[in-house]
Amino acid sequence: MAKDIELQVIPLGGLGEIGKNMTAIKYGDHILLIDCGMAFPEEEMMGIDLVLPDYTYLVENQDKVQAVLLTHGHEDHIGGLPYFLKQIKVPVYGSPLALGLVERKLKEHHLERDADLRSVRPRDVVEIGPFRVEFIRVTHSIPDAMAIAIHTPLGVVVHTGDFKIDHTPVDDDVIDLHKFASLGEKGVLVLMSDSTNVEREGYTLSERLVGKSFDEYFLAAEERIIIATFASNIHRLQQAILSAHKYGRRVAVAGRSMVNVLSVAGELGYLNIPEGMLIELDQVDSLPKNQVVILTTGSQGEPMSALSRMAFGDHRQVEVLPGDTVIISATPIPGNEKLVSRIIDHLFKLKAKVIYEGSSDIHVSGHPSQEELKLMINLLRPKYFIPVHGEYRMLKKHAELAQLLGIPEENIFVGEIGQVFSFTRKHGRLTGRVPAGRVLVDGLGVGDVGNIVLRDRRDMAKEGILIVVLTMDKHTHQVLTGPDIVSRGFVYVREAEVLMEEARLKVVASLEKCIAKGNCGWSYIKQEIKSNLGKFLYEKTRRRPMILPIIMEVDKSNDCISK
Repeated sequence: MAKDIELQVIPLGGLGEIGKNMTAIKYGDHILLIDCGMAFPEEEMMGIDLVLPDYTYLVENQDKVQAVLLTHGHEDHIGGLPYFLKQIKVPVYGSPLALGLVERKLKEHHLERDADLRSVRPRDVVEIGPFRVEFIRVTHSIPDAMAIAIHTPLGVVVHTGDFKIDHTPVDDDVIDLHKFASLGEKGVLVLMSDSTNVEREGYTLSERLVGKSFDEYFLAAEERIIIATFASNIHRLQQAILSAHKYGRRVAVAGRSMVNVLSVAGELGYLNIPEGMLIELDQVDSLPKNQVVILTTGSQGEPMSALSRMAFGDHRQVEVLPGDTVIISATPIPGNEKLVSRIIDHLFKLKAKVIYEGSSDIHVSGHPSQEELKLMINLLRPKYFIPVHGEYRMLKKHAELAQLLGIPEENIFVGEIGQVFSFTRKHGRLTGRVPAGRVLVDGLGVGDVGNIVLRDRRDMAKEGILIVVLTMDKHTHQVLTGPDIVSRGFVYVREAEVLMEEARLKVVASLEKCIAKGNCGWSYIKQEIKSNLGKFLYEKTRRRPMILPIIMEVDKSNDCISK
């Protein structure tokens, strides 16, 4: 008797973490992917530009991958697509806005000609292999966000994407609760739901409240207004533009991502920008200060962002002046709190009026609080429940909430990325793991920086580096030049000449010891230098710098030099 085919749900990102969202839905020899995001590097990821999901499992099964389905256009849901599509070429379904933002990214990677981008709208249904895919409108902090219902031979899988229940959204496109209720009436096998705000009681406030706050601050401001927010928060940008128009101000834009998003959203009709409102940054100084608004990136305190460079006097065209009103309209992502605090402190030193979350109502979340999460579960009444999109504690709390609403504990699955959740109509269980994790992007290198390289970078940043350079005769092992010691980030050589000379003598002693024993292999000599010099420096300084011996050998018979 043939074994029954199971439906598998495989989170490859966005589970127990914030960002790089990606989930595989597998039935038989067919795989659908929901989102393909990226994450920004954590503080200890020195030099890393962004973080991607590990695509190993998908590359190994690329003949089974049918399509990518996008819930919305935020970076943590679309940012990994250029890297993914370089390896696996499949159709990408998403809203016109999400695809517009994707297309701009693909152009930067010279992939736009080969991309198969297919536009869908809420309530659209597409057939992909054995799946019937339904797109459902939800409200979020970006237009055209959608949940996805995948009808499979075993039942319906619903992924909410990022959502909240906003009855008065800026664009008047309210969440399609009727469709969720209809799916619930027919029966839902598996629900995956956004867990980001599960720790907050009650309901998430409407985005329109931010517009009212903008009006109040615009009315009170006597000088320029600088607003920092996420570039992709188009509803927030729309409200800022309308408030500027209302109070006779013109708008300039700073930050490459902000410029790109406004360009795409404006071209596609997602932004209402009154004619003549937008000006170039270099026109700001030519207008009276009470007629200017600057929209900028940098709400997370990123050191190279436009707001940061303005605050520290490094921006080519704009600097923050006394009397400016600076509105930071965002919540710090976990891990960015210190960066944001540093920016706020410096802005106060510049005698700007700084308005930020905690001191005002200039930000509301785009994610659901507890009562909205309860409503979603009650509308869909799933047999099985997987909390997604959140750190591990959030997943656990969401699971507890689902259990309070009557979903049996054994039907709730809190897992980690790479775990395989398998379902039939009668049971759900964990059935193993697939390769999963993070791939680090540093410049043009994708995946060539791993834990060992990061560890070395942390060690160098923490204790510095000492480079020992010497030249030896290949045959006699006589030291011809050196040893010379170069210090970076350890001690300032000119103020530690005695220490450096003692260190040099320790290296000489190590060399003499190796030669006396007849151990003249370069790897052995390098290890002896590192060991002995490391012990000496720790005794003298209580520091452990990275020690890098470089030995050049000279063959005097033919003047050949090697390392």
